[in-house]
Amino acid sequence: MAQIHPTAIVEDGAKLGSDVRIGPYSVVGAQVELADGVELLSHAVVAGITSVGSGTKIFPFASVGHAPQDLKFKGEPSRLVIGKNNVIREGVTMNPGTEGGGMLTKVGDNCLFMTGAHVAHDCQLGSNIVMANNATLAGHIEVGDFAFVGGLAAIHQFCRIGPHAMIGGMSGVEQDVIPYGMVMGNRAHLTGLNLVGLKRRGFEREDIGKLREAYDAVFARGDTMSKRLEGVAAQFAGIAVVQELVDFIRNASKRGVCQPQDGAAA
Repeated sequence: MAQIHPTAIVEDGAKLGSDVRIGPYSVVGAQVELADGVELLSHAVVAGITSVGSGTKIFPFASVGHAPQDLKFKGEPSRLVIGKNNVIREGVTMNPGTEGGGMLTKVGDNCLFMTGAHVAHDCQLGSNIVMANNATLAGHIEVGDFAFVGGLAAIHQFCRIGPHAMIGGMSGVEQDVIPYGMVMGNRAHLTGLNLVGLKRRGFEREDIGKLREAYDAVFARGDTMSKRLEGVAAQFAGIAVVQELVDFIRNASKRGVCQPQDGAAA
């Protein structure tokens, strides 16, 4: 049975799993689905066509599922899907999708959204992501697994953030960030690979070494990017982390890819 505080409002039609806890002054909309073990501590709002995965915890004054901040939105039945075991801290905002972006905003599992973080319409987030205080994703952004977005960082719409990438605090990111890359600054530029993150997540020393070699070759001076990628793909054939890097750059969005400044090495 769900535990609902007397001051909370749960609209007719909402679907609540077992052991759901809804704290004081929280509001749950009629088209919301809260899976087993979801907890709204207090003063939290979950609205719209929103599903929240099991074990997710939502802190006070978070606004989850309200209409996207897009002037083209006209009330279409778009959705917000949040995975399992996420932590959504105070003042976080997450919006559903729009007709121009597939009608879906999606968040994976085991993510941490610190105070004031914002996930805009049509974003597609993987799992094990951390967004620090007041980090902001504009619309239509893709974020890979284990990415870290530093405090007060802002990501331009339609950018892609690769898996295991790290965005430094207060960075303004206008282009795609490669997998395993680390960027910082306004406007953001590559400062190398996220070596600390790779070591913490148990990547083999040999793979890290190959990735560093590949990074230096990809962003070396001379030739075109396509020729450098072709050479790296051939040289490191069968090395999965390198091929992931090559494929990501080859499939860059219209925003392009963040580059190092002054030939910064990995």
